[in-house]
Amino acid sequence: MNRLVNIGFGNVVNSNKIVGIISPEAAPIKRMVQNAKDAGTAIDATCGRKTKAVIVTDSGHLLLSALLPETITGRVNAKEGTDNTALSAE
Repeated sequence: MNRLVNIGFGNVVNSNKIVGIISPEAAPIKRMVQNAKDAGTAIDATCGRKTKAVIVTDSGHLLLSALLPETITGRVNAKEGTDNTALSAE
């Protein structure tokens, strides 16, 4: 069953397709985002704001969000009925 999760500004993603939610601050992630933009596989859902999270999907697409990774993780876990205390311990 498809579970849609809000990633900011009315944009939603199927939570079953998410492979990872990462911070865009590291240089390798910045390169990965730039490569995805060049290849046309980056989807910018920031509405002109600073990118705070990069969502990697199972199709290889990258979704750029203005929400923090912790916020998106909480929403995904809330939809799936799981606890995110292990993830927030870092």
